[in-house]
Amino acid sequence: MPEHVHLLFLPPYSPELQPAEHLWPLTNAALVNRHFATIEELEEAQFAQCRALQAQPDRIRSTTCFHWWPKQLHKRRGPRLK
Repeated sequence: MPEHVHLLFLPPYSPELQPAEHLWPLTNAALVNRHFATIEELEEAQFAQCRALQAQPDRIRSTTCFHWWPKQLHKRRGPRLK
């Protein structure tokens, strides 16, 4: 094992390791209890919700940034492998 590679063993069930899973409630909020006549209308509603969420990075961060998430990546040490 190269010195700069560190293995992390994950528990068998760990949904918190998939931060994107926590975005579904935010993105689906625009779709709840609505009827869309076409797939295009559905897509436009979803796109609009995603655009609105992009303007709210603190809201996204509060949903997906866990207390144990690394704050900064560690710089690689040692020679670069080719």
